[in-house]
Amino acid sequence: MRRQRLVTSLILLVLLLLAVGYIVFDKYAEMKQRSELNTFQRGAQYGYEQGILAVIQQAVTCQQVPLIVGNQTINIIAVDCIK
Repeated sequence: MRRQRLVTSLILLVLLLLAVGYIVFDKYAEMKQRSELNTFQRGAQYGYEQGILAVIQQAVTCQQVPLIVGNQTINIIAVDCIK
């Protein structure tokens, strides 16, 4: 009887440890994925800002700046340059 109780307790302890380990691993993976997504979003935002900045820097020199999207091209120029 005592031995059966000990075996049952050990099995329950092992199951508890496995459940806790699974939960900790799941939360860690979720946190890591969230961190990677935030890094990706910050990188995309930085790239967008750098692209806009490059267009602005070229446009203020009063030169046409070609913007190409797919098979469409438009040329922009700063309004201050039009006389």
